Amino acid sequence: MGADAGAVVPGATVAVTGGSGFVGSHLVRRLLKRGYLVRATVRNRADAAKVRPLWDLQEAFPGRLTLFEADLLADGSYDDAFRGCSAVFHVASPFLMPERIRDGRRDVVDPAVTGTRNVLAAVGRTPEVRTLVFTSTVGAVFGDYTDVRAMDGQVLSERYFNSTSTVENNPYHYAKTAAERTAWAAEAAQERWRMVSINPGLVLGPSFTPASDSGSLFLLDELFRGYFCYGAPDFSFTTADVRDVADAHIAAAENPGARGRYIVAAETMTSFLEMSRIIRTRHPRDPRLPRTGLPHWPVRLLGPAFGLTQDYIRRHLGIRFRVDNSRSIRELGLTYRPLEETLLDHYESRRAHRRRG
Repeated sequence: MGADAGAVVPGATVAVTGGSGFVGSHLVRRLLKRGYLVRATVRNRADAAKVRPLWDLQEAFPGRLTLFEADLLADGSYDDAFRGCSAVFHVASPFLMPERIRDGRRDVVDPAVTGTRNVLAAVGRTPEVRTLVFTSTVGAVFGDYTDVRAMDGQVLSERYFNSTSTVENNPYHYAKTAAERTAWAAEAAQERWRMVSINPGLVLGPSFTPASDSGSLFLLDELFRGYFCYGAPDFSFTTADVRDVADAHIAAAENPGARGRYIVAAETMTSFLEMSRIIRTRHPRDPRLPRTGLPHWPVRLLGPAFGLTQDYIRRHLGIRFRVDNSRSIRELGLTYRPLEETLLDHYESRRAHRRRG
């Protein structure tokens, strides 16, 4: 990374891959509000269900947002979008829950790794690019919750890389780990651009579109639709507000001292039951939201019928750990939104989309 790879400043031209996605659309909006000229890539500019929020932003910020079609698996498809950009935010990557993955390599690994290679190749062909902000995940830090027990103090920290996930066991975490390692190797092999990795927890918050394939939205929909109405299984999650995640990307680009990886997640994990309790403060009569927790034994007994292996249950059920998010606060200046705000905004957004649908 060269000494001339400095800060990105408002007014500059930047590119966002996956601009119509959950995180990407928030990032595009916040970049425009800060004064950037934005080039956003989407798979299909004519897909109204997914791209309409970007069309709205084009109207709200005339002449400041340009949409480009690009395919993660097609070499060269990002060249036009990146031309003239000082920074690239690589957000595009599939996030599917395990039950939605039919072929791990085809559905998540190839798009993540090959897509990252294609984005890196386009960055390499674009001399104006000085900064790459890479959207990773805490899943590139650990594979299963039991992995955190081997970390110092049993606290999740950026110092670790996931070494336990495979294509067969947790292909999404495996794909994101492989993609992030690929990007770090590319950064180390040159001196023109610097890279910063943002590693968020489960990303929650308001969505601009009901058409997202985001696994985080799918997971919470299971809670909202009453899958756990008789009792919530004791699974907990590292969580992050989508707006905080977008702000972290921008801060990483604008701060020339930002280096390495940044976990973006609340310090404490949140369980399904705790999520339900928060939402019931505003919707106390919703019969779909669980009021009690399930003991572990029925989850172990019935989990396989819902696609949960005994291995997964053993490595996640009832396990909680603390998250070290201090670097994101200290170096990126993040102030985390209260979880209550995130969850209630998430819930109201999904309800509104369902009503409109």
